[in-house]
Amino acid sequence: MPDRRHAALPARLSASRTDTSQRAIVDEVRRVILEGGAPPGSPIPVNDVAAVFGVSAIPVREGLKTLVAEGLVAHLPHVGYSVALLTASELAEMYIVRETLESAALAAAVARASDDDRAAVAAAHRALERAVRDDDSQAYHRQSRQFHIGMSRPSGMPRLVHMLESAWNVTEPVQLMVHVEQSDRAALHTDHGLMLEAFLDRDVDALLIVSAAHHRRLNVVVAALPSDTGLVARG
Repeated sequence: MPDRRHAALPARLSASRTDTSQRAIVDEVRRVILEGGAPPGSPIPVNDVAAVFGVSAIPVREGLKTLVAEGLVAHLPHVGYSVALLTASELAEMYIVRETLESAALAAAVARASDDDRAAVAAAHRALERAVRDDDSQAYHRQSRQFHIGMSRPSGMPRLVHMLESAWNVTEPVQLMVHVEQSDRAALHTDHGLMLEAFLDRDVDALLIVSAAHHRRLNVVVAALPSDTGLVARG
C-alpha cells in the first residue's frame, strides 16, 4: 500500500503562477505544515513540489533550508526532506519554552494592552467557546493560538513575541489539540476563561497564576499523547 504521507504536502500546495519566487515557495510550504496539512514525518519530495510551482528543484531545495533552520523541516543526506518529527521529550521541551516566553510577555502586556487588544482577545475567546460547543477540534486548535498570541502581542517586545511564535510553529505539525480528548479541551478552555478575566481586569498577578496552572495542565496533556500515533518519534 502506498504511503499516503508521501503525497500529503504536494497535494495541499496552492501555487501562484504569478509568484514562483523562492520566498513564495517557502511561505506556501510553511503554510501547509503549520495548518497540519502534512503530519510530522511526511516526506517532502523536492521534484513534486517543484512541479507544482513550475520551477526547477534548485529554489525548492534552497527554500527548504530556511524551513530546516526554523525547525519545521528535517533533512537527512541521501534520504531527503521531511516535516520535522520531534521526540516526545523534544515536544515537551518546546511547550516549556512556549510557557517561559509567554509568561514574560504577559507580564508586560496586561498594562500595555489597548482597548482594541482586549477586544481582539475577547473575540478569540468567543471563537474558542464556539469550537468547544461544536466539538470542532481543528477550530479549537487554531483559535487557541490566536488567544494566547493575542494576549502576548501587546507586550511591546516584538522580538520576544517573534520567538514565541517561532517556538509555537515548531509544535504546530503535531496539531495537539486535534488529538486530545474533548474533556481535555474543555478543561483547558476553563483556564482560558480565567485568563481572559484577569487580562481584562489588568490583574497581572492573577493572570500569571492562572497561566501557570494552565500550562501545567497542558504539559500533562502533552505527556499523555499516545506514542503510537506517529506524531512523535521514538527516542
